[in-house]
Formats: sequence, C-alpha cells, structure tokens
Amino acid sequence: MTEHTPEHPAVLEPEPAAATVVFGDRLELARAFTRNLARHGEELGLIGPLELPRLWSRHVINSGLVAPLLRPGRVGDVGSGAGLPGLVLAIARPDVRFTLIEPMERRVAWLERQVSELALENVDVVRGRAEEVKLTGRLDQVTARAVSALRTLIPITAPLLRPGGELVLMKGSGVDAEIRAAEKAIRRFNLVDVEVVLLGEGIVDDVTRVFRARVPAE
Repeated sequence: MTEHTPEHPAVLEPEPAAATVVFGDRLELARAFTRNLARHGEELGLIGPLELPRLWSRHVINSGLVAPLLRPGRVGDVGSGAGLPGLVLAIARPDVRFTLIEPMERRVAWLERQVSELALENVDVVRGRAEEVKLTGRLDQVTARAVSALRTLIPITAPLLRPGGELVLMKGSGVDAEIRAAEKAIRRFNLVDVEVVLLGEGIVDDVTRVFRARVPAE
C-alpha cells in the first residue's frame, strides 16, 4: 500500500512482493519497523530526504537478504545507525542474538526505542565506537552496512570476532576494488575464505553484495 506520512510529503514505497519472501512470518514486524523509519527517519537524521520512495527495496529488503548467512549465536552490527542491517536482521532471525554497536546518542535512543516497541528480545544496544567498545566475550559474526571502506572497516571489526568468527559486511558494486585496496588489512588479520556473496538474484532488481571472510581458528 502506498503511504503518505504526516511528517513528510514524499510517498513511502509500496511494499514489494520480495518482502514476503525475505521475512516470511516476521513480515508484520518488518512492516512496523519500516513505518517507524518512514515517519521518523529523516527528522532524526537516520535516512535522507529522498529515501522514502525506495525505503523497502534499497534499505529494508537489501538488509534482510543477509539473514540466511547468519548462524545461531552472537552477531555484532557495527555502526547500526537506523538499524540497517541490525534491527532488520534481528526481525528476520529471532534465533540469533544481536549486539548493535552505535556511537551516537540520538541513534542509540532510536535503536532502543525500536527494540522496545517491536518487543525484540534478541537485541542488545551498546553505545560506543567499535574500536573502543567493551563487550562481554567475542562475537561469532560481525556485520556492517555503509560504514567505511574495507581497508578501514576490517581493522575495527575483525578484532571483535572469536577465533574462527566471520565477517559479513554489506558492500556496494565497488567491492572488488575495495578488496584490492584492503589487501594489507586482509593479510594483517590473516583472513581466510575471502569471497563476495551475491544475494537476492531472481528476487530483487539490485542484488545485495556481501564481503565474507573468517579469522583463523586457534
């Protein structure tokens, strides 16, 4: 359904058919989150003024497509911001425990509000920068979206992982060039099984690209 929000004259993108495929029986929660983001995202500086007409496809479904790559365990989302992908993935994967890491107080408040309103029992929100935050134990997987280039992102995400843990980092069409530029960081952290995974082929027009790699097991 096309929706106008009272706070913004732009039109929220109609829900694509792919939403049912991605979220299944969790679709109502995904709808609630998307409505909340549409209503409050721009005023809180979470999304830009031109994002409503592509909010589902560019942001929510784009994030949700990563869900099958996650394993039951503890996943960190670095620079969670609006909750993309962390809150979206927490909706899609209630069997996974998420730690959302975000340094900005206003965004932390938004994340905590959504966790409460959506009754997401599998989410913790931690305020801090990834390179400074103190977590209890290391993570099984770490994800991030639109944070920084791999050469910068790998050094702040790889140390959060347990031995044998995995990076699952969302990237754009320039990911191959980013990998080449990040060769030093990849070697420094001894990353193995480095690959780019394409998600959503045959489901969405624009596929989701994920940089995936593991740190060595001890």
